[in-house]
Amino acid sequence: MKINHTPGLTGVNPYQKQLKKADAAKNASAAASDKLEISNAAKGMQDATRLLAERREKIALLKEQVAAGTYKTDARATAKAMLDFYGQQ
Repeated sequence: MKINHTPGLTGVNPYQKQLKKADAAKNASAAASDKLEISNAAKGMQDATRLLAERREKIALLKEQVAAGTYKTDARATAKAMLDFYGQQ
């Protein structure tokens, strides 16, 4: 038995809508590209790690001077710095 005419399916591809969606998704993903931005907070954290390394070096130097007995303090400068610090608060 041969069927020549089926109602509702003449010349229509039932998967055409799915193909259009797939093509649209491919085009959208091809147009979009990855982008990376570093926030100001992250940049600050990078600077903080650099400062931390510098502080460690300074502390190591001070420890060596104290151990060798060559570390000299300036009592007037220390007192002035403390007064300035606590005077700001």
